[in-house]
Amino acid sequence: MSKPEQIQGEFLPGTLSMLILRTLARGPLHGYAIAKRIKDASSDVLAIEEGSLYPALNRLLVKGWLTAEWGLSDNNRKARFYRLTEEGRRHMAQEALDFDRMVDAIRLVLKTV
Repeated sequence: MSKPEQIQGEFLPGTLSMLILRTLARGPLHGYAIAKRIKDASSDVLAIEEGSLYPALNRLLVKGWLTAEWGLSDNNRKARFYRLTEEGRRHMAQEALDFDRMVDAIRLVLKTV
C-alpha cells in the first residue's frame, strides 16, 4: 500500500487554528509536538510548517484562546508550552461545528456537479 502524499500549504480558513486547538484539548504541548501530533493523527498527510504554525500560535494567544509558558521539552531543551483556555475550548467546539457544516455543503456541491 502506498504512503499518502503530504498536503502542505493553505487550508480552508480557520482550519489550522481549529487543528491546533483540537490538538491542545488533550493537554499542553510545545510547537514541534503540536505539528508532530497533527502529522501523526492525519497518517502523515498534514504537515504543518514552522512558518505557518508559530504565527498561528501567536494569533491564538492574542485572541485569548491559548496561554503559554516556558518549560523543558522531553530532550531537555527550553520550549514554549501552549495550553488551551476555556474560551479557546468554547471557540474550538463552535469552529468544529462550522467546519463540519462547510465540509458537508462542499460534499453536496461535489455530488451534484
